Amino acid sequence: MRPPSTDTTRPRFHQSGNRGRKVGRWALALALCLPFLGSEQLVAQEDPQVIELTLERMVDLTLSRSYRVRRLNLDIQRDQYNLHAERANLKSSVEMDLTVPAFRLTSEPKWNSTLQKNEIVQENTRRWEGELSVRQPVMLFGYPTNGYLSFNNRMYRYNQIDDDGVEDVDYYNRYYISYNQPLFQPNRLKNDLEQAEMNLERTQLEFYGDVVDIVDNVSGDYYDLFEEYFTRDIYLGLTEDLERALGIAQELATVDSVRSIDVDQIQIELANARENVQSAESSIRLETASIKRDLGLADTDSVAFLPVFYLDPVEIDIDQAVDYAMELTPRMRELDISHRNSEIRLEETKSRGGFRLDLNMSYGRERRDEEVDKLWVDPDNSYTVNVNAYVPVWDWGERDARIASSEISIQQSLLRIEEAELQIVSSVRNEVLNVQDRESRTFAMRENLDLAQEVSETSFQRYHTGAITALDLILSLRREADTAENFLDAYMGWRGSLRRVQEMTYFDFERGIPVLERFGVEDRLPSNGLAELRPSDATPAIDPEFDPFKERRRD
Repeated sequence: MRPPSTDTTRPRFHQSGNRGRKVGRWALALALCLPFLGSEQLVAQEDPQVIELTLERMVDLTLSRSYRVRRLNLDIQRDQYNLHAERANLKSSVEMDLTVPAFRLTSEPKWNSTLQKNEIVQENTRRWEGELSVRQPVMLFGYPTNGYLSFNNRMYRYNQIDDDGVEDVDYYNRYYISYNQPLFQPNRLKNDLEQAEMNLERTQLEFYGDVVDIVDNVSGDYYDLFEEYFTRDIYLGLTEDLERALGIAQELATVDSVRSIDVDQIQIELANARENVQSAESSIRLETASIKRDLGLADTDSVAFLPVFYLDPVEIDIDQAVDYAMELTPRMRELDISHRNSEIRLEETKSRGGFRLDLNMSYGRERRDEEVDKLWVDPDNSYTVNVNAYVPVWDWGERDARIASSEISIQQSLLRIEEAELQIVSSVRNEVLNVQDRESRTFAMRENLDLAQEVSETSFQRYHTGAITALDLILSLRREADTAENFLDAYMGWRGSLRRVQEMTYFDFERGIPVLERFGVEDRLPSNGLAELRPSDATPAIDPEFDPFKERRRD
């Protein structure tokens, strides 16, 4: 069989005459429409690209065009803003509350204790009020205490007008320090900050998981195209061998007319082999068109694909693979985040209907006067102390039932963590054993293919001398083609197991680096939430002496 073609510049796809006529009609219509098209479109049509379909290039194109990745980038940006808001909530804030103005002219019934009856009293007031506050959450050793300390200044102008139109104006000013501290309650400042951090981390883990899924899907497409190309090369090699056999048969038939039937037998087999080549070419064309569509390439772009066998043995330590699956993959961390959220919900559940205490204190200076310029002269001391307590007495077991339900949720999260650990250990161990088994089968089939090629070459020599019949030669060539297909199946199975181990562990054992590092995904996303996706130049070693479809020496 002939070796796989390395000429990536020759046309890969051939069009039928009918399709050529359709293309001609489209070309004519396009020529008529060109004056109405923009210059940018013309440049795009005149300068088609040639895309080299390596695995790294395909992953890079997919990630740059993936709607899933773009959506997750937006999710990361959203969670980063939420986290920024929670962190900003732990810093000082300045607030101003204004009432400018509040006019009131109403009549309401009020009790007159002197007359011992209600009387209609009219209220005619004008109020202008403002309060400036500087509010700061109280931090202790870098952690929020759920309390607030504020510095405040309150001023107002209060104008009362009696029935005769006489105005009574009062000014009021108070500057004071206030402290509010909830006790025996969940620390909402701390919990909100922690949940914002966990939400951002979970979104980043989803991003990494989607990247690895994309890598796995693209790898599947890459090796599907790889298999189509080598299947075609198998049939091309069989076709060349049959053409060689046909030449020998024709040469022998000119000497011995009895052997002319060999020519017919080989021609039939050759026609079948050529049909298989055409079928493989059609499969390659369809597979390539599907990949171009998935990668978002233009119809005018062409692709160059050079499949290469990587046959270096891959050493995988089972215990190390299990450790990578526990540490690098997001599954265990996502379960930990879920468990922590369950604990926070339990804290909130315990606070509902439980004992609570709120402590509020303030101290400052105040002054009321009819003239505004005297508000800061000889102010008086002012203070407030409020202790508000909520003591539950009896709720028919509602709070205990809610707490028990939340505790069950925590037990479920712990069971999920334990189950996930067992599943990871079992699945990774089994898949590593599959890699080792399929690797040994691949190398065994490689040796078997070498042997089949030697047998085919010997069969050519024996047929030329008349030691075997044409049918024996055809069977030998078929056996070599079948052996090549079996080798390809074993190799694809081995690559598939390696891909599954890579997906389970997020580690590329061929290159000895994590998958995210291989494809340039930053371990920590940039501040804007957009990942830098760059293909890596690292490639596994290639066996330069092995070619499963090498040409045999012609005598």
